[in-house]
Amino acid sequence: MRRIVCFGDSNTWGYNAVTMERFSEDIRWPCLLGKLLGDEFQVIEEGLCGRTSVADDPLFEGLSGYEYIYPCLMSHAPSELVIIMLGTNDAKERFNLTSYNIAQGITRLALKARSVPAGKDGGFPKVLVVAPPPIGSEYFNTEVGKSMGANCDIKSSELSHHLEELLQLEKIEFLDTKGIVSMNKIDYMHLDEKGHKALANIVCKKVVALL
Repeated sequence: MRRIVCFGDSNTWGYNAVTMERFSEDIRWPCLLGKLLGDEFQVIEEGLCGRTSVADDPLFEGLSGYEYIYPCLMSHAPSELVIIMLGTNDAKERFNLTSYNIAQGITRLALKARSVPAGKDGGFPKVLVVAPPPIGSEYFNTEVGKSMGANCDIKSSELSHHLEELLQLEKIEFLDTKGIVSMNKIDYMHLDEKGHKALANIVCKKVVALL
């Protein structure tokens, strides 16, 4: 089977803001992607709530994607494609990163993923970076506001512009969900059922074009 690894945060894991549990397999976007692509493909879910691209979180353990991407990809080798969707957690105020800094971190992570010899016959997998939907400004007045801190929505909204520029320089594939997929109306930073379906559809079209 042609293997695809989806490497992301709670929106790849499938966090349900209503129940604070995990969406079922018939809702989560990586699972839907697998169904859309068909039996020729195996889609691996590698989502972790709170994951960042490169930052070490002082409050929680093991959330830096940069530290985990190598063993993760090697454990799923051979993989044809790695889909990275991060950036939402990097916007937290405690990391003190600008939107450009966040894009730099994601690009650095993507370059590392592309250098892991976890492709077919010891080669390297292709990498697709997906810019997550921007955080809604209303997030600050919800339960997540205190933890996230200020200006997360602004940084999140600016992210895709910087990501596209940096990834283009490195010749890494990019997909922007801004204006196409939206966050829920509960905490404004997680996908709802409709968002998971929309994301699966646009990612599928991109994957088919790539592979």
